Amino acid sequence: MIVTNIDHVPGQNIVEHFGLVSGSTIRAKHIGKDIMAGLKNLVGGELKGYTQLLQESRDQALERMIAQARQLGANAVINVRFSTSSVAQGAAELYVYGTAVKVQ
Repeated sequence: MIVTNIDHVPGQNIVEHFGLVSGSTIRAKHIGKDIMAGLKNLVGGELKGYTQLLQESRDQALERMIAQARQLGANAVINVRFSTSSVAQGAAELYVYGTAVKVQ
């Protein structure tokens, strides 16, 4: 599956349009990671626990979007965008969406 954030696939023609596809996941913070993040805030630096959590969330949301595109018969998703929103204290949604198409 080709996944890109531009509106076409270079060197390929769009031969079929399937419409919007999306994937999302909602994740809550882990109390142990919160404690470590609080300590890290005192000295500065990367919050590796949160970096890993966000990467896993992006991967899962992408997998769900790609699965939806495959079900429609697409072989590419163009104009891919990510969005986040807070759904509760300590929990956030990571949402990815794009346009499912078939390219040749």
